[in-house]
Amino acid sequence: MDRTAIAERVERIDAVCADPEAEASSIEAALVAARELTGWVEARRGVLVGKLVVRSSFPEATIAEADRTSIAAAHKARERAETLDATPRLAEVLGDGAATAGHIDAVTRAARKLPEARRRELLDRADALADVAGVSTVEQFAKRVELEAKRIESGDGMDRLERQRRAARLRSWVDDDGMWNLRGRFDPVTGVRLDAKLHATVEALFAETTPDGCPDEAIEKQQFLAAHALTRMLDGAGSSKPGRAEYLVVIDADATDQPGPVAQWPIPVEVPTRVLAELAGGADVSTVVVRNGVVLYAPGELNLGRATRLANRAQRRALRGLYRTCAIPGCNVVHDRCELHHVLWWRHGGRTDLDNLLPICTKHHGRVHHDGWVLELGPNRELTLRLPDGTVRSTGPPTIRAA
Repeated sequence: MDRTAIAERVERIDAVCADPEAEASSIEAALVAARELTGWVEARRGVLVGKLVVRSSFPEATIAEADRTSIAAAHKARERAETLDATPRLAEVLGDGAATAGHIDAVTRAARKLPEARRRELLDRADALADVAGVSTVEQFAKRVELEAKRIESGDGMDRLERQRRAARLRSWVDDDGMWNLRGRFDPVTGVRLDAKLHATVEALFAETTPDGCPDEAIEKQQFLAAHALTRMLDGAGSSKPGRAEYLVVIDADATDQPGPVAQWPIPVEVPTRVLAELAGGADVSTVVVRNGVVLYAPGELNLGRATRLANRAQRRALRGLYRTCAIPGCNVVHDRCELHHVLWWRHGGRTDLDNLLPICTKHHGRVHHDGWVLELGPNRELTLRLPDGTVRSTGPPTIRAA
């Protein structure tokens, strides 16, 4: 963009700002002009930062002082300048006002996730997409760049699990409410172990009682208990066992059209053979055999009668061989976040036996106990749900494959 074009855009913006009767189309054109000017400024700013980097031992401090901003923001400006220097076509599109600083930052973020040896290839691919940046939103362009990064990773011979481990991140920050936040991304093996440890702690601490202030809504309750379990784990409370994962090998004797067992574990991720093999060395592996909605075999005691109201781990394991989620039709709350409901209620003489237990999420469990929902189980776990308004919903025998 030359000086004449810059002057024209400044005059257009000034004219619209000064016109109290400006029409929407004129305002939109002025906004485009402002975006184009901002792009030109960011491109020139990248050049200035690049010149400063080679002349200063601590350029971030100078940038922060000039911009009246933080060192972190200055570091981001330096990264953007380095990306622009490595992608001349993108820098040109930015200088013409067709792209924005957000497009450049999308390339920077994607390149940062790759090892140094692969970054150059991504930068070259991103530079070749300069025309795409000029006609797409930041979000659209970011997805395209991320796709190119994944293609580079998939072609570098690295096993997927190793790439996932390399992509692990954990960050913390304080929000505007003064709450300390934690966010992490982990590979599936680590995720299963962390999930197992956290779930075991929740069970150990809150099986009978919940902390004050615990919400009633199912998802909120799960998140609340998980947060408190994590806090108590810091003090050594809860389960003393490490995060030892468990996965099931479910053999469906009726699955003649899909022969072979199903490996199931607590978190819904793809399970490559390599991952299962590595997990097996530090996990409990159990086999559950099912047929037409009935558990033919599962390890442990499955019928406790009236000796206890609480289901044991063996019963949960057996039911997980049939149900991936809450048994109520259409509910997607995962099995390990469900409560085991006595179909014939405990208070009415129901037994803690496998054929009287059904995994139901907290929300629907409350509906059964307080809103008049009636559940019936057939001989092959066919579920009939009768609602107070007369509606009846039915399902056939559950299968882990159908889920």
